[in-house]
Amino acid sequence: MIAVFKHVKEFPQEDGKELLALSPLTLFCVSSLQYGIVFDAGSSHTSLFVYQWPSDKENNTGVVSQTFSCHVDGPGISSYAKNPLQAGESLRKCLDKAMTVIPTERQQEAPAYLGATAGIRLLRMQNESVAERVLSAVATVIQQYPVSFHGARIITGEEEGAYGWITINYLLDSFTKYSAKQQAWVHPQTSNILGALDLGGASTQISFIPAGPMADATGASEFRLYGFDYTIYTHSYLCYGQNEALLKLIQSIVAVRWGRGHPCYPIGYLETIPATSIYSSPCTAQLQPGLSAASGNVTLAGTGNATQCRKALQKIFNFSACSHNQSCTFNGVYQPPVSGEFMAFSAYYYTFSFLNLTEKQPLDMTQAAIQQFCARNWTEWTYPRQQEQRLRDYCASANYILTLLLDVYNFTETTWGSISFCMQAAGTDIGWTLGYMLNLTNLIPTEAPVLLRAHKSSIWATGIFFIVLTLALCLVALLLLLLH
Repeated sequence: MIAVFKHVKEFPQEDGKELLALSPLTLFCVSSLQYGIVFDAGSSHTSLFVYQWPSDKENNTGVVSQTFSCHVDGPGISSYAKNPLQAGESLRKCLDKAMTVIPTERQQEAPAYLGATAGIRLLRMQNESVAERVLSAVATVIQQYPVSFHGARIITGEEEGAYGWITINYLLDSFTKYSAKQQAWVHPQTSNILGALDLGGASTQISFIPAGPMADATGASEFRLYGFDYTIYTHSYLCYGQNEALLKLIQSIVAVRWGRGHPCYPIGYLETIPATSIYSSPCTAQLQPGLSAASGNVTLAGTGNATQCRKALQKIFNFSACSHNQSCTFNGVYQPPVSGEFMAFSAYYYTFSFLNLTEKQPLDMTQAAIQQFCARNWTEWTYPRQQEQRLRDYCASANYILTLLLDVYNFTETTWGSISFCMQAAGTDIGWTLGYMLNLTNLIPTEAPVLLRAHKSSIWATGIFFIVLTLALCLVALLLLLLH
């Protein structure tokens, strides 16, 4: 029997086997599952994901699903530069939980990966040996668990963008899908392939298939998946993730006048911070003024003006090199015009979800809602103390999203509707981790699925079987008639 694995859901065990809900019309038993673990070691936090797939169906289509996720307590591993050993220890709670999810007999063969992103890329810029010690510490802890650990490595921004693009389109059956009408796996039209917009703490990525040829091959990434070739544009902007961008914003404000109103902070919010904290990141360190000037404190008073907030955020970008070129973002970076539908996830989703802006509202309604939110007085808010910083930054984050999408990536009022703000697809978290594991474990074949050829063979074999069976029954019936 040829199985079509779609959107796997666990059912209670029966006779020691795991029952799976596969397609709406297909339900049957499989003897075992395989599992894989991926750590997303980001700049602001680390997450663990456990994926599962039927053990006898590797290199076929639509078989992988997320079965468990765990957010590691504490900041990202790059924050443990002064205590690398603690970076490893921080992973134990989630690893312990993962071991309760993966059956004991499957743990030894479960591949485990840790991918470190922009936070560690920045730490490596500051001190390469410290970055290596942090990675060594997390690797040491993971190796103490009964999994097949394949190492902790720093992934590039372009890999992060491309794997996020693969994750989205894999989950949404954009690469290949089963057609009941044609009784075969079919390849959807290119227009069904979605673009990916990822906003992290220290970097941001855009990945999509351009409508026409690319004038500059610098941002091109090529893939062969299920027998079809894809050329996508992908670019990662280090230092322009949400957290680093808002730090750049503060730097820009104090550079104009030492201690002044912050247009993105709520009216009534007042904060005094050490000037040195502004220049603690490699993204702002090169802009640090003289030692005497940077040794005092900076007081920031919220003015709650969304229009001025947006203008201040635009100043952290250098658009001058792109003033006469529509195929350009900032700093002279080439980008073809955006094309097709997009999914925006990570900080894009979390910010817009808080503001109730994930229902594909038109651009004018989105801007009006952000304007109204930014104008609220800080004294109006009732909030848990630990959420103060996040709540304070929502106005800035929302306007930063508008700046990125409209001023940097060049979405317009017309193309705004092509963006969906999502956290999950097909019950799985959207991000680079699934695409990363699919690639490293070869769960997406380069050629057309074996399942397609097997399915065709099974149809032919089944047809022959029923023909022979029908002839045999007819012969038996004829013999019975003759005997009577």
